[in-house]
Amino acid sequence: MNVEDSGCPAPDGGAPVPRALFDTQTLEALDWASAGAVWRLAEPGRQLDANVVRIPPERRVDTHTEPDLDVLLLVVTGDGILVTSDGPLPLSAGTLTWLPHGSTRALVAGERGMSYLTVHQRRPGMQIQPVGSRDPAPGRRQP
Repeated sequence: MNVEDSGCPAPDGGAPVPRALFDTQTLEALDWASAGAVWRLAEPGRQLDANVVRIPPERRVDTHTEPDLDVLLLVVTGDGILVTSDGPLPLSAGTLTWLPHGSTRALVAGERGMSYLTVHQRRPGMQIQPVGSRDPAPGRRQP
């Protein structure tokens, strides 16, 4: 059950309006076939990216480094371990963690699995460019 925000405009076509996007209390009722990103912010014109991600019990997100963006990670259900270069950091529901750009990390879900919200600055979309053209976003990897 992957759900994306529908990107609904304001009712009158005017200024954007605040609204509820996702109820994290529904996560406990999902089966583990719904692992991975179960919700993504898809509002047009947004400045942020956000995802709700589920990791099944005792599964992991492999070690990786985010070179460009700081990320906030909020555990909303379950528990697990954030593996860092400084060692393991226990995570439980309610733990808010800052993952600074350039940091290397992995996530390991506990016995009950783990669901978490990530929020970071929106990345510009990747664009296919002619060979020899100047990269419009230095530091971004091209496909």
